[in-house]
Amino acid sequence: MKTNTLTPFYQFAIETAYQAGRITLAYFQTDMQIAWKNNQTPVTQADQQAEQFIRDQIKKKFPGHALIGEEFGSEGPESSQFRWFIDPIDGTKSFMRGVPLYAVLIGLEIEGEVKVGCAYFPALDEMLAAAQGMGCWWNGRRARVSEVNRLDQAFISITSTHSITEDEKRTGWERLARRCYFQAGWGDAYGYLLVATGRLEAMLDAKMNAWDCAPFPPILEEAGGYFGDWKGQPGIHHGEALATNGMLKDEVLQCLNG
Repeated sequence: MKTNTLTPFYQFAIETAYQAGRITLAYFQTDMQIAWKNNQTPVTQADQQAEQFIRDQIKKKFPGHALIGEEFGSEGPESSQFRWFIDPIDGTKSFMRGVPLYAVLIGLEIEGEVKVGCAYFPALDEMLAAAQGMGCWWNGRRARVSEVNRLDQAFISITSTHSITEDEKRTGWERLARRCYFQAGWGDAYGYLLVATGRLEAMLDAKMNAWDCAPFPPILEEAGGYFGDWKGQPGIHHGEALATNGMLKDEVLQCLNG
């Protein structure tokens, strides 16, 4: 698919994420009702309303496309070459506590590869979006990963070390953390925003669903970095996630894998 044919999808993702973000802000830092899913993760009325809005917009604009969202599952023809991934509030735990580091995530997979991605942070009013071959853009300016090329100068982050259940993976994370200059817990989508905009050198999640990271392959690629798993395989379907700048990718992977 030619680059210029991605423009309508790119613009749609940005506009829809922004509008869905406005929905979430009506609930942010209010005394909202919180329910708990079977997996003990929280969900709010804001999650459900924002996802339903995004679904309705996709079905109206692209009726032949498939979609999958965190709250309401899969919909549309399985044979479609186009599949949208939706996370209406990535970082619901932050959202429900009034912490502004949550995001609306929309990604478009075309023939098995995510080619358009948008992450909007409503409480911060930060928009990060990319389409394959069109660059990565942060509030209207070009986004680039950092040029830090030494691990002992690198800032890294992880959403939660509690999700690291395999001994080998924990050893890899601890080895990486020891070799880096600074590590903190700027979690969920916000950490990936920080890598794409040059403020972190690496961001990790030991557990990851596809809808929680769908925008980030084109975002990191177009910003000059890497997004994929802890073994160096690009993509969103590996059950884990790693983003790095280009210069430290090999060293980060070496630390994680021994």
